[in-house]
Amino acid sequence: MSLVAAARTGRPRHRNTDVALPFFGKKPVSPAPGAPRDARAGPGADALRDERPPPTELSALDFTGTDHGRALARVAGQVEVRECGSGIGAAFEEAAVLYANGSDDDALAVLEAAVGAEGGEGGEGAWLMLLDLYRLRGERQRFESRVLDYATRFERSPPPWEDLSRVAGKAAGTELPLVNLSGQLSAAAERQFAQLAKIARRSGGVRIDVAKVRGVDDAGCAVWRGLLAGLAAERLQVRLVNVRALADILSQAVSPGKAQARDTWLMLLELLQYAGDQARFEDVAVDYAVTFEESPPSWEGRGDAPTALAAQADEAQPTDPEAFAFEGELCGAANDTLRRLAAFAVERREVRIDCRRLRRLDFVCAGTLFNILATLQAQGKLVCLRDVNAMVAGLLRVMSVDKVAHVTLRH
Repeated sequence: MSLVAAARTGRPRHRNTDVALPFFGKKPVSPAPGAPRDARAGPGADALRDERPPPTELSALDFTGTDHGRALARVAGQVEVRECGSGIGAAFEEAAVLYANGSDDDALAVLEAAVGAEGGEGGEGAWLMLLDLYRLRGERQRFESRVLDYATRFERSPPPWEDLSRVAGKAAGTELPLVNLSGQLSAAAERQFAQLAKIARRSGGVRIDVAKVRGVDDAGCAVWRGLLAGLAAERLQVRLVNVRALADILSQAVSPGKAQARDTWLMLLELLQYAGDQARFEDVAVDYAVTFEESPPSWEGRGDAPTALAAQADEAQPTDPEAFAFEGELCGAANDTLRRLAAFAVERREVRIDCRRLRRLDFVCAGTLFNILATLQAQGKLVCLRDVNAMVAGLLRVMSVDKVAHVTLRH
């Protein structure tokens, strides 16, 4: 692979100072046809090779269809590139490494030069990197000025606009603390609800994720409704997320015409308000009025407009409870997140890594990640990194991480 071996320091460049990824070691040499197999490989070697991940989505992208000389003209004389057959264009490798090292402006300049001012000849990989870099920088106007060119050139829908900038992530991440509820909730959960109320009072509000709640009896619904009413009276912000599955469960516990489980009915109406599902709310409200011969709660919607939209976004993109999450910016070899990943993978045959909230991976951390994933592959484990932004994916391609794990892009 080509690597940026001499950064913008102005110092003389010597070949013996090139960065050559020492933590990768030497690539294995394929045996010549007819050569005897290495006895150390053992009888399970072929089976292990057969269990490797399928070809990754990232490997199929075209990064090479552009004039690299034009892309690197801006940094001529400052970068030394060694070609080692990575199969990825030098300009895009340059952009991936620059972004990993925090040089966002330089990475943007390289990518814009690579795709050209009027559509250019860049492959789809370069275009996806450029569009994602706009999203990561929060530059919507520049993003929208390019999506038509992308759609015309590749005859497919471009990724939608989404603000992935650090400012947007900080606002979403610090808005309210998140509490997860799980299992079967009953009146015995009152203690758990009381602890939740303390968190809300300490932080000015709370987000409650109910994706793992498997059911609530009528007494539990009464306690839960009391909690929500108390927090509302104290003017504390409350947001319930991933509520649709629980609403479906509660809807099966009520029967129109049978005046039973009143608190379950009312909790169902509450959940539908947090889900923003007004049409279904009105249908259930009519059934409630007929069943109990009293006026149902009126539709109010929960929270302000941005909060409601955020709740819908959370439900549209549910997290996998069995996946390990990468978030924010991962830097350095001694990264605690990577240590926890290694521990997480010990008892698992298939390791899923959710990268939806990962903004950046630096060069050193990517090398450590390669070592961990290569070890897991050697142990016969299947590893998948899902929803990776295109800039990070470019670095994973440079570092050959896509050779030891299955990588899929975020859309």
